[in-house]
This record gives sequence, structure tokens and C-alpha cells, in this order.
Amino acid sequence: MIDKKFIGKVLPVFRAVAEAGQLRFFAKATGETSHIYFDESAAHDAGHSALPLPPTYLFSLELQQPDTGWRDELGIQLSRILHGEQSFTYHRLAYAGDVLRFESRIADIYDKKNGALEFVVRETRVTKQNGEHIADLRSVLVQRNG
Repeated sequence: MIDKKFIGKVLPVFRAVAEAGQLRFFAKATGETSHIYFDESAAHDAGHSALPLPPTYLFSLELQQPDTGWRDELGIQLSRILHGEQSFTYHRLAYAGDVLRFESRIADIYDKKNGALEFVVRETRVTKQNGEHIADLRSVLVQRNG
């Protein structure tokens, strides 16, 4: 069982640069059709300072976080985990070239089906290089036991 003493655990801060080429690739891969995600002129014409991050791109950036061992510390076995859910609350737009800071913590740990399924809820606050609050991310990992 994943010990509930880890609820509230603060994970190491992670920084990532929103690179224009990656934004375009992500937008194409997710079927985005708006030109503001591909063409800087179209983005400027629409009132943006640069290419905006496509919806859900922050989750993709968060996946680039180096492994700091927190999953091992909690006893999470990668071969047994599933992606449970994710949600986003956006406060401001982020753009190509922004350096984004991800501050995460374990918000909850619980189980279902008499421990056959364990859930780890991670909440992440994302800010820009100037300290502006961009978004709050929530993700749930599910560990299958047995």
C-alpha cells in the first residue's frame, strides 16, 4: 500500500522552455487547425505576442520532468500504473519562448476495491519566468495491485 504519509509531499521544482517547434508539432499531432498555433504572423494578427501554447500542452511539458525518484519513494511500480485522469485550470496564456516553472505536490492518496487500486493525486502550479500564474494541473495515477 502506498503510505498516506506522503500526502502533502512537495516534489522538486521543474523548469521547461516552451519551444516554438515543439508547440507546432504538438498542435499538428493533436489535430489543431487554428493558424495561431503554427504561424507567428497569424498569432500576432490575433493579438498574441508569439505562438500560444495549445490546449493540454502543459501536460506534455510536465512529462519531460526528470525522474527524481519520487515514484520509487512512494512505492509506485511503473509496470502497474495507469493514467487515471488529468485536468487543467488556466489563468493566463503562455507563449513560445516562455520559461515555465512547475511546482508539484502530492495532494491525495486513496484506494478502492480493498486496495486493488491505489490512486495518487498530484497537483501542479505553473508559473512564467516573471512569476505570473499560468495554470493549475491535476493528474491522477492509478496503481493496479494483484
